[in-house]
Amino acid sequence: MGYAISDHGDGAPLAVKILIAGGFGVGKTTLVGAVSEVTPLRTEEYLTHASVGVDDLEGLSGKSTTTVALDFGRITLNSQLVLYLFGTPGQERFWFMWNDLVNGAMGAIVLVDTRRLDVSFASIDFFESRGIPFVIGVNCFHGVKDRTQEEIRKALDLDPQVPLVLCDARDRAAGRDVLLALVDHLMAVQSRVAPHPVA
Repeated sequence: MGYAISDHGDGAPLAVKILIAGGFGVGKTTLVGAVSEVTPLRTEEYLTHASVGVDDLEGLSGKSTTTVALDFGRITLNSQLVLYLFGTPGQERFWFMWNDLVNGAMGAIVLVDTRRLDVSFASIDFFESRGIPFVIGVNCFHGVKDRTQEEIRKALDLDPQVPLVLCDARDRAAGRDVLLALVDHLMAVQSRVAPHPVA
């Protein structure tokens, strides 16, 4: 996977690239903006009539902008670890960019909306097919929790080892909890694949 999340001994914090992925309109830009300690870089454009019939806006009546390249933010978790966050575009017509964005990434958060779980299947398939560890962040819009974690896991056909965290993408503390869940998951994955010392 490139880097290991561990003490690398030179005194500088370890920089880790994380992708924030998911379908169109699930809250990726919002999550990056909520947790970033720097003003996030955004590549949003207004939705226009040209997107009618191309971008599925069902259930997204208040959405007026969309990410066309990436969102970028940074969060320092502690003196040893800094996460660089790259939010991916959600529309299918921009998925070609994911192949570049994924280079060097250690893991990902797949943000899902329980009202439109189907838009998250492609993100899950993308990371599973590349062997990149990920966690599911369930964005509970307006605090609505209309499905249990078990129901969401079954609907997404998740591996039992994939963490699933309920969150509000607008809330910094909730977003940080999802990032910490991913870091814990990455460390657990590394411990399973690390070679055992020879006696």
